[in-house]
Amino acid sequence: MILSSILVDNILTAPVIAFVVALIATLLRFDLRIPDALYPILSTFLLLAIGIKGGKALSESSPAELWQPLLAAIAIGVITPLIAYSLFRKTAKLDITNAAALAAHYGSVSAVTFTVLISTLDSHGINYEGYVSGLLAVLEIVGIVVALLLAHKFSAGTDWKSGLSEVVRGKSIAFLVAGLLIGLIVGPDRLAPTDPLFVGLFSGALTLFLVELGAIAANRLRDFKGAGIRVAILGIVVPLINGSVGAVLGSAAGMSVGGVAVMATLGASASYIAAPAAIRIALPDASPGIYVTASLGITFPFNLIVGIPLYIKIAEYMA
Repeated sequence: MILSSILVDNILTAPVIAFVVALIATLLRFDLRIPDALYPILSTFLLLAIGIKGGKALSESSPAELWQPLLAAIAIGVITPLIAYSLFRKTAKLDITNAAALAAHYGSVSAVTFTVLISTLDSHGINYEGYVSGLLAVLEIVGIVVALLLAHKFSAGTDWKSGLSEVVRGKSIAFLVAGLLIGLIVGPDRLAPTDPLFVGLFSGALTLFLVELGAIAANRLRDFKGAGIRVAILGIVVPLINGSVGAVLGSAAGMSVGGVAVMATLGASASYIAAPAAIRIALPDASPGIYVTASLGITFPFNLIVGIPLYIKIAEYMA
């Protein structure tokens, strides 16, 4: 499949166009925000739906299928924050606290980027392992843990235990795990009556959610100068490096084309939900203007528009 074809097909989908339209409209000072009460409902729905889908697949998977991808996911969670920390510390010349905060964001994952990838794979008929939602939950935690331990090792005053507790007990992990358990216990046959809600309405809910994220990302782009040009450049370079790491490890684990694309995207994505919550507690001196601008204002749009088609193409070469 030609990269330009994937790129065009990825852009010309309702969720991505919704994001781009909202971003441009907000930059032009139009008010395109969804009602505040709707945002947590949409995020909860998407996380639960992702979890249920993964749980259904887990109910049909054997341990022999899971152990290699699970080890690969843990390896991605350890390696990617180390890469991010090193680059932001040495290339962007950031202090330990802000470099560790960024490492947490780039070591953890974006559930929305993952969701857009899954929609893209489904629309192109590219198969992937159904249990990848479980790997998403693993990676969301591991990367943040590694980054907080880095900060704890090199800097005093890091409340890493409270930060870790915030991640583990946070809403994003809770709903992902709840969905996984529901899908695993109930199974695909008995969950069929709920498919019109959790499957049929999924793309529509994602489109609405990305309208809100487009508006938020536009506001973060206005902080570009505060983040610094080196941080902005690394907001694109780090995902490309980490995405390559994810693709290599996914291929080594024997995953399918879609599975390798998932591992590449998980490695490349940057958290802007779980990681900020943890960093706010564990590293209160870190600057949100740096880590949120980089993850949500730069990396998320890049992955959404350019990165996902690129990771799929890399997966086709490697799988």
